[in-house]
Amino acid sequence: MNRWGIAGLWLAALLLVAPVVPAQSPGGPGGPRLVLKGYDPVAYFTDGKPALGAPQHEVEFDGRRYRFVSAEHMAMFNAEPDRYIPQFGGSCAGMMSKRVKIEADPKNWQIVGGKLYVFLAPVDKERTRAEFDRLVAAAQANWRELKDAPYQ
Repeated sequence: MNRWGIAGLWLAALLLVAPVVPAQSPGGPGGPRLVLKGYDPVAYFTDGKPALGAPQHEVEFDGRRYRFVSAEHMAMFNAEPDRYIPQFGGSCAGMMSKRVKIEADPKNWQIVGGKLYVFLAPVDKERTRAEFDRLVAAAQANWRELKDAPYQ
């Protein structure tokens, strides 16, 4: 076999055993995080339920990425982002109240006082307003310290 044939075999062998590394996505290390695992934050308010957004309807706000089901929802968000963003950056509000920053399950949510809160586990909607207010106050205090900390 000539030297190019051997080099070709080596290259083929290397490609077979080399780890496959996907292209760096915008949400990868160093890129903006995709909030709510891609669910549309506007849909909670307009549709009363979570809805998965689409990559073609995506914006970056405050160093995070958000997806939307439609251009209309994206425009609504762009006009009033503070109205729609989930509290604590999409972290579980209950766990944040315990000083743990963990990503919530977007299917577990509650709107209270016009604000979107997401949780790791199903929400106890029978919780009293006073209990909820205590949870949020603790979470807000912890969020100031943990906002830029990595997720667990």
